[in-house]
Amino acid sequence: MIFDHLVVGGSDLDAARACVEDALGVAMQTGGAHEVFQTHNALMALEDCLYLEAIAPNPAVPAPVRPRWYDLDRFSGPARLSNWACAVRDMDQALADMPEGVGAPVEVRRGDLNWRMAVSEAGTTPFDNLWPALIEWPEGVHPAGLLTPTGVRLRRFTIVHPRGTEMSRALYHHLTDDRVAVETGDTPALHAVFDTPHGERAL
Repeated sequence: MIFDHLVVGGSDLDAARACVEDALGVAMQTGGAHEVFQTHNALMALEDCLYLEAIAPNPAVPAPVRPRWYDLDRFSGPARLSNWACAVRDMDQALADMPEGVGAPVEVRRGDLNWRMAVSEAGTTPFDNLWPALIEWPEGVHPAGLLTPTGVRLRRFTIVHPRGTEMSRALYHHLTDDRVAVETGDTPALHAVFDTPHGERAL
């Protein structure tokens, strides 16, 4: 797995976008609408071929016939850093060695972009949605390369979960990234620290 992007979820896109822009002091770019899951997003380029996504249900289209990804159908409260995603080169091979509940491949499209995403029937991921969603981009295609550079760099990404030791063991079997840390704590949470043009900021 390769760290791909961070996700800020919200009940509506304006709130999710404002959460990011207020925290980091940098404007996001308009993304588009996702077929299948009926969501829409805004995006921000990060250094090192990463990006940040604000996402919410799209009220302009009918509800999807299946649960939305990132567990957005049950989202409540303020917009917040809620999920993350890792890229794999071969989705089918990767899924054979993942924790139960990661999901099955789904073909997804946003505008001219198309990709495969592993999504469970419930729209959730293991470890209370803190396990990364798996994404497989077509060869030579990645949204980060299509976004305007911002000078924002992810410094540290921390995952807190009651079964932190178990999650850490499972995650590090697949992912080697010095920016990612798993800690044990009573309440599941995600925390990210960034270097920005305005200094250190956090989500």
